[in-house]
Amino acid sequence: MLITIFGLSISSSWGNGHATLWRGLANALVRKGNRIIFFEQDTSYYAKNRDFYSGEDIQIIFYESWESIVEMAYEVLNRSDVAIVTSYCPDACTAGKLITLSQAKAKLYYDMDTPVTINLIYSGTIPFYIPSEGLGNFDAVLSYTGGISLEIQKKLLLAKKTFPLYGSVDPSVHFPVNYNEDKGKMSYLGTYSPDRQNAVENLFFKPAKIYNDSLFKLCGAQYPSSVEWPANVMHSEHIEPHEHSRLYCSCQFTLNITRSAMAALGYCPSGRLFEAAACGVVIISDHWEGFGDFFDVTNEVITVTSTEDVVHSLCIPEAKRERIAKAAKDRVLRDHTSDKRADDFLSILSSI
Repeated sequence: MLITIFGLSISSSWGNGHATLWRGLANALVRKGNRIIFFEQDTSYYAKNRDFYSGEDIQIIFYESWESIVEMAYEVLNRSDVAIVTSYCPDACTAGKLITLSQAKAKLYYDMDTPVTINLIYSGTIPFYIPSEGLGNFDAVLSYTGGISLEIQKKLLLAKKTFPLYGSVDPSVHFPVNYNEDKGKMSYLGTYSPDRQNAVENLFFKPAKIYNDSLFKLCGAQYPSSVEWPANVMHSEHIEPHEHSRLYCSCQFTLNITRSAMAALGYCPSGRLFEAAACGVVIISDHWEGFGDFFDVTNEVITVTSTEDVVHSLCIPEAKRERIAKAAKDRVLRDHTSDKRADDFLSILSSI
C-alpha cells in the first residue's frame, strides 16, 4: 500500500515524541511491503536538529508553504491507499480537508496528543489542528491513548469510529548496551512541561538531593532558567534517539513522568516506557488508570506517587533490579514493538 501522512515531524526528534513513534511504525510498515510518503513543513528548529532522512520506501517531502505543495499533495492522495493527518501538523485542517476530498481509499485522523486535545476543548479552546466541524468526515480516528478518550472523541469531535494506536519501540534502535563507566543512580528523559514540573521536582530533584553522592541524569529541552538544578544532576538538552539506549543504560533506574492531562484520562503509555524496558533498565513510573494493560506493576515496573516511594525504590538490591528489568524487557519485546503496532494498524484498516 501507499500510505501518505501529513504530520508534525519525522525528520527531527527535537522537543517532540512524534518523530520517534513514526520512524518505528513507518519502518515496520515498510518491512511488511508498504511505502510511506510523509509531508513535513520545513521549520528552522527541526531543520537544525534533523536525525532521520528519506529512504527508498520512506519519502519525506519538505515544504515551506501549503500553497507550494497543495497540487502535488492532491495528486499523491488520489493514488494513496491510506491517508493520515495528525495532531500538531501545522497544516492539519487544510490537509485534512484535502484528504476528505481526495480519492484515497482510507481517510484517517491520528490524534497523537488526545488528552491535550480533550483538555483544551473542555477548557473552551478548539486546537488549531482540529477542524471546526470536528472529525466526522474521516473514516476513523486513531488515538494515542485508549480508555474513555475513545468515547470522548466520538462525543466531542463526532468521530465515526475510534481506535487506540499506542506508542511502541523499535528494538533495532533501543536495546541494552554496555556501559563501562560508573553508573548513575537514575535518568529522566523528558521535555519541559509546566504541568509535569511539579512531579519532576518531587520524583527526581528531591531524591537527587537525598542521594547527593550519586549522579542523576536529565535530558530534555525547553527547561526555563528559573529551574534550580541540584548539584548532582547532569542536564543535557537533547540526545538523538539512537543515543537513548546509552542514556538509559548509564543509570541503575530510569524515571517516567506523565503529563497531568494524559494521566487524568489514563491508558496513556509513553514511548519512553517501552524504550527503557527494551534497554533492560528498571523503570520507576507514576501510575494511571490502565497502566496494568501495558505492564505488570508487581513484577515489571515500579510505580510511585511520592518522593518517599522513589527513595525507597532506589534502595532495591541488584538481584531484584535484574529480575524486574528482564520481566519488563520480555513483555515489551512480546507486546509493544513497532512491528506489533504495525500489525495493530493493519488490523484497524481491515475493520473500517
